[in-house]
Amino acid sequence: MEYLEFELPIKELEEQLQKCMVIGEESDVDVTETCAQIEKKLAQTRKDIYKNLTAWQKVQLSRHPSRPYTMDYINAICGDTFLELHGDRNVKDDKAMVGGLGKIGDQSYMFIGQQKGYNTKTRQYRNFGMANPEGYRKALRLMKSAEKFKIPVVCFVDTPGAYPGIEAEERGQGEAIARNILEMTRLKVPIIVIIIGEGASGGALGIGVGDKVLMLENTWYSVISPESCSSILWRSWEYKEQAAEALKLTATDMKKQGLVDEIVKEPLGGAHTDRKKTFETVADKISSHFEELKKLSPKELVKTRMEKYADMGVFSE
Repeated sequence: MEYLEFELPIKELEEQLQKCMVIGEESDVDVTETCAQIEKKLAQTRKDIYKNLTAWQKVQLSRHPSRPYTMDYINAICGDTFLELHGDRNVKDDKAMVGGLGKIGDQSYMFIGQQKGYNTKTRQYRNFGMANPEGYRKALRLMKSAEKFKIPVVCFVDTPGAYPGIEAEERGQGEAIARNILEMTRLKVPIIVIIIGEGASGGALGIGVGDKVLMLENTWYSVISPESCSSILWRSWEYKEQAAEALKLTATDMKKQGLVDEIVKEPLGGAHTDRKKTFETVADKISSHFEELKKLSPKELVKTRMEKYADMGVFSE
């Protein structure tokens, strides 16, 4: 188990509890009451820490190395029904963007999402979850296939941003993302978007337009990361905490501003502390939202989606 800086009080109490249990096992001393007190204090400490997280702490939780990624969700939700599809039929297969067909119950979906790596080797293989233009073009190809066969689309967003390399710009990174945004607004099948980790910049928007946009509780969604914002405004990364607060990037902020439709509750401590429960919750949300969206005709679906995004940013004094 890896702990973040603000989780160290939890780590200390868990170590105390472990030592207490070892003493009880290795001697005749009755430590039942002591262990119970530590457990009670541990539960309260967990509650106090996770119920009062700052914006920056939520950013840290969204990047937790044990947090489930797109393929973890897909494999848990779809099981053996998932068939991964590859390539943009133009350049190559982008490993940072994954997609394919899978089922929840008897209903087929086209799943698309950014995939990060679990160690140094797989992080390089997945390009740290930063897709190239061919990744976004692959995603669009899969969405168009889903539209052709009247299959709903589910997008999992988890990226620090689109890949900013020279070769990506040469192959039209900006155009690829803009094309996806345009095509997703008028796709004639339901689109459900779920932010499961980081939702940064145009890299997130490239697969982030949907009829329903959901955010897991400890995720963030913003035009820029707190570190990059800090480096631009203060010429230093040291002000990332202030930048995170100012950007209003948490799920609560996004819901308040009407930019997302629902916040999905996570187990206490984050999605990684109880993966099974998280996967079940996400699967239930996908199914329930699809049941609502499938009642709309393709024309109504597109009209409602267009109106939803046209209304964003409108305010009255």
